[in-house]
Amino acid sequence: MGMPFALRLSFPAFAFESSTTSGRWRARRFPFRFLSSPLQSNPQDPAEEEENFGKESVRRRKQSILVERYSNGAIKRYILDDEVGVRISLTEDVANNNFGALDSSVPETKRPSVLPQFVADFVLPAGFPGSVSEDYLEYMLLQFPTNVTGWICHALVTSSLLKACESNSGTTSNEILQGVGVGYSTGTAAAATAAAIRWVSKDGIGALGRLFIGGRFGNLFDDDPKQWRMYADFIGSAGSIFDLTTQLYPAYFLPLASLGNLTKAVARGLKDPSSRVIQNHFAASGNLGEVAAKEEVWEVGAQLLGLAVGILILDTPGLVKTFPALTLTWTSMRLLHLWFRYQSLLVLRFDTINLKRARLLVKSHIERSHVPGCADCNKEENILLWETFTKPRITFGVPLEEMISGKKSISEVKALMRVYEKEQYLLMVNWQTKDLEVFVSFKSIILMKHRICRQVGATSMSVLRSVWQTYWLHVNWEQHSLDVFYQLAKSHKEMETNFDNFLEQLGQAGWDTNQFNLKVPGGILIDESGFIQSSQGQV
Repeated sequence: MGMPFALRLSFPAFAFESSTTSGRWRARRFPFRFLSSPLQSNPQDPAEEEENFGKESVRRRKQSILVERYSNGAIKRYILDDEVGVRISLTEDVANNNFGALDSSVPETKRPSVLPQFVADFVLPAGFPGSVSEDYLEYMLLQFPTNVTGWICHALVTSSLLKACESNSGTTSNEILQGVGVGYSTGTAAAATAAAIRWVSKDGIGALGRLFIGGRFGNLFDDDPKQWRMYADFIGSAGSIFDLTTQLYPAYFLPLASLGNLTKAVARGLKDPSSRVIQNHFAASGNLGEVAAKEEVWEVGAQLLGLAVGILILDTPGLVKTFPALTLTWTSMRLLHLWFRYQSLLVLRFDTINLKRARLLVKSHIERSHVPGCADCNKEENILLWETFTKPRITFGVPLEEMISGKKSISEVKALMRVYEKEQYLLMVNWQTKDLEVFVSFKSIILMKHRICRQVGATSMSVLRSVWQTYWLHVNWEQHSLDVFYQLAKSHKEMETNFDNFLEQLGQAGWDTNQFNLKVPGGILIDESGFIQSSQGQV
């Protein structure tokens, strides 16, 4: 029968002591005691075990552990012991240290191991990947070649603009100056001043394009930023074509360059707001400023590389010496640029619901009783398709006269109001067309309170409910039935029964159900308060 014995070991690794006087770290050995006994030894007396357990509990209560985590993955633990004092332990690998189990519930945030730490800190937001959305890195990796090819095209277009000013292209200097708006009859200084004014006027014409886009179409970008970002590149490509043709017609340099500037300014007016919406989507932790700054880092890097490649192409004999070769090179780079742009937009996974995604989600719920997740729905979303060409066709904000086919029948109006008595919208079907066409109008009531007018009524939820009813009618429409209002009432009843389940599945699939990008059109709103009052009396 053996007696228990104590084994005393010293471990110098990962144990350091802070010196407040010298400001340095020095190694210090900490003794660890392991209690062991032979396998054949008798167990301790229960009373003795209970006493030892109590002493151990008191000893543990005298200790506290504070953990410092560093961005490079290192961990520093401060062990506060009433008997020993403050001990500090440095650990590089959480999985291989003795205290890993004490704080394993705290998630570790690590950067991609393929990048050196200083590079990752320079190009990625702090706290990556937890500080941004999941699609951030994939999007930025595709954006980089997109911007590179864009700047290559810019270098080629600039070359074409400069060649248009060369007199050896077959046009006399007088003709070139006349194209800019200046002739030889004026003095040299006056000619230069007039040319500068007209050149600045060219830029001013372009600025008008941005002014128009921001003032007239500012409400479009929140709904579908992917579509408008893609359209911006298409329009920008058209603007570059005008710049390229200046080399063919140098006498018309000013009108062609001005038209190119105007077109590219419109493209920039579409690009900038769309990019802001995308950046806001990436800023999962509210770090919009840092996301924008890091995107600038990626873009400047792409600009430097793109301009370098563009200069190399311009300096290569045979590639851009003639106009056909220049055009072919530019076209190839521009098509590659548009393809990269399209691929980068495809990887975006918005969790907000706009009209395109609402159509896909509603269709899936009605046909398969299932709502797809954010990744699947965004992947299926058609970036380029206009709402006008989507089936079934839904027209929002239709006058009541068109909804009742111009018959102005009191019975039809009353029947329509009865079906949608509890809704904030009116929905009617044009059954005379080959394909189902739906008209939707929204309700609104003007309330007066303390001499202040307030408009209440339809919301984004009303738009979503009308879309659900539209797709149910599209799937279950009885073409040969003449009782339209019966089918409307039936579809509305189905919507009331299944819409809550649809919303529940949206939440379970990870969609943001607190905010919908489904705007109620403000052109035509129906105020039914007068109808309600008159229906209470004799009609």
